[in-house]
Amino acid sequence: MATTRAAGALSKDSLWEWAQKDERRMLHVVYRVGDLDKTIKFYTECLGMKLLRKRDLPEERYTNAFLGYGPEETHFVVELTYNYGVDKYDLGTGFGHFGIAVEDVYKTVELTKAKGGKVTREPGPLEGGSSVNAFVEDPDGYKFELIQRDPTTEPLCQVMLRVGDLDRSINFYEKAFGMKLLRKRDNPEHKYTIAIIGYGSEDKTTVLELTYNYGVSEYEKGKGYAQIAISTDDVYKTAEAIRISGGKITREPGPLPGINTKITACLDPDGWKTVFVDNQDFLRELE
Repeated sequence: MATTRAAGALSKDSLWEWAQKDERRMLHVVYRVGDLDKTIKFYTECLGMKLLRKRDLPEERYTNAFLGYGPEETHFVVELTYNYGVDKYDLGTGFGHFGIAVEDVYKTVELTKAKGGKVTREPGPLEGGSSVNAFVEDPDGYKFELIQRDPTTEPLCQVMLRVGDLDRSINFYEKAFGMKLLRKRDNPEHKYTIAIIGYGSEDKTTVLELTYNYGVSEYEKGKGYAQIAISTDDVYKTAEAIRISGGKITREPGPLPGINTKITACLDPDGWKTVFVDNQDFLRELE
């Protein structure tokens, strides 16, 4: 409780400054799938991910699988959730895609086709640019943008979400989450603007791509995409910084029953959920 009181005693500017200096990293993204084995097969065979761990909780009637391009201690990973008996989810209109950096987009697309995967955009340069990309869909319809890049330490490099007020979202993520605006690009021809935000350069860390479509202020969240998890040194201060920045706390900061991992959960101004996890507790869980 002393930590809670200390957080509450800090001024807005002090909390925002602390959030910028806090030791934070995007840990994983959680979403629901209808056939866990089929999805794991697609991610490992087509996208080159590795199955890191799997846990079944029959008393809760769900199974998790963690996949990525490196250990959870150092890499951003996906946490797939299969709920017993649920084989399909409405993905809504708000979630956009995940981004994966690959050395050869054309080769990855050919492999995806050979394995029976769905390609929704053939490889080629982006509109008005020279970078090569393509889009593929996993068995549940989640889209993956394949981005041609030199070898990187973080291939699972991007999560794209649509927002109704881009400036409001940038302000929130900078202050409440301590992220930095890395770049912003307006595309009036196609009537959208994107902002890339995160905790480090987009060629070395995972970032958020926030997309604003002209004139659209609300989106359906659907039932598939769940949340992103981010690490922090202090969930109590994190919750206070989120609260004073206009975010909604959906789980007050504190330890989870049974495992004592300290977390807090919140919604951003568009209703996208994020869970913050204590750095030391997270590493202890992985031991």
